[in-house]
Amino acid sequence: MQHFEVLVIGSGPAGQQAAIQASTLGKSVGIVERKPRIGGAGLRTGTIPSKALREIAYLASRQGQRGMREALSSGRQPGIELLGEAIRKKDMVIAQQESVILSRLMLSGVPLIPGEAHFIDEHTLGVKTLQGETARYSVDVIVLATGSRPRRPPEVPFDKKTVLDSTSILNLRELPSSLTVVGGGVIACEFASFFAALGAKVTIVDSHEQILSYLSVDIVEALSDAMRMMGIEFLMQCRVKNIVHEQGRVRASLENGSAIVSDCLLFAQGREPNYEHLNIECAGLAAEDQGWIPVNEHFQTHRPHIYAVGDLIGKPALASTGMEQGRLAVQHAFGSVESKQSRQLPMAIYTIPELSYVGKTERQLRSEGADYVVGRGYFRDSARGQIIGDQSGLLKMLVERKTRHVLGIHIVGESASELVHIGQLIMNLGGTVDDLVENVFNYPTLAECYKIAAQECVRSLQS
Repeated sequence: MQHFEVLVIGSGPAGQQAAIQASTLGKSVGIVERKPRIGGAGLRTGTIPSKALREIAYLASRQGQRGMREALSSGRQPGIELLGEAIRKKDMVIAQQESVILSRLMLSGVPLIPGEAHFIDEHTLGVKTLQGETARYSVDVIVLATGSRPRRPPEVPFDKKTVLDSTSILNLRELPSSLTVVGGGVIACEFASFFAALGAKVTIVDSHEQILSYLSVDIVEALSDAMRMMGIEFLMQCRVKNIVHEQGRVRASLENGSAIVSDCLLFAQGREPNYEHLNIECAGLAAEDQGWIPVNEHFQTHRPHIYAVGDLIGKPALASTGMEQGRLAVQHAFGSVESKQSRQLPMAIYTIPELSYVGKTERQLRSEGADYVVGRGYFRDSARGQIIGDQSGLLKMLVERKTRHVLGIHIVGESASELVHIGQLIMNLGGTVDDLVENVFNYPTLAECYKIAAQECVRSLQS
């Protein structure tokens, strides 16, 4: 029976970083992957392919809805052409990233073990190969990074053609004229904006009062307004009663008695963890009520030598956070003095336009009774924003009155996912709003909005 000091189950972003970190510490480490190709959902069916689709859709949005409508009226079908281009780009990026990941693992001396892993006991794993044979491995430290998959309730008639989840929608070869999106979370909003930009008529149905209900109202309103400009219709505080196929289309009946008929329907209401084949009970583990694997602040399960990271442990369930969790888990397992998590982690939503944030929302600060001021930098007030024509972009800054520390940064608009890192660094390094006022930003850039928002905060602090 072969022995590893560390065995990582799953080759997605979290698993990759865990394995590379273990190799960096000089440990014998391997990765088990049950799929024919490496990369997990992050590379195959989630982060990378959806963002490749977004880039093509974003180009279409820059042409403007008027240009898209004129092309359609002339007999051209630009959305279909762009969808084909998006599929080609997605496949190209996946292939390139797979090559990069393989190179990194090879350089780190991390072997790939193909097969499906399961616990025999808390220190022994079996890996079943495609040939049906089972190899056994004894392991000191185990890192579970098996990810998640779209939630597929049995009452929803998924067929991968007209009723879709976030995986199967990436395999569409024809652009639907109309798309109903059930859900108002990250995945729902991202795909709604992608397909609207390509020319589809999109309707979002969600039970909450606003999409992305946990975010700041004014930031979400800016995003919602931009999505409405793309032709997206919102049916909020509505619930879908049932979904049926109807003459090659899809009918979604709502609890209020109305119905929506569309060419396709995307069901995007959550994800669920992948551990059904792991036999976690053989290691003395159990999932919590919501299905996720419970861990402590060091990502340890109830068995201290078994760690769980990434989507398997629930929110925030982002590739970026999963990668950091994988790195930190291995550092902690071997007592590394560097085992310290960044205090502030950035979040990004790749809608059109992008939305990104770090730190706390106003809702959280009010509930804590915090004394803070707000500053806003509108893209339209910056030279760069005027050049690119972004009239709705907004950078919002929350600053504590007493210490002048930045408590939160919330951005909607072009390059929001990149801009947020400036605020993240200021917050993690203990900087103040004055540091942003005194800093010199390239001109013209959207980063100028930091200075605009910071100056507004300073004025409020002086009043």
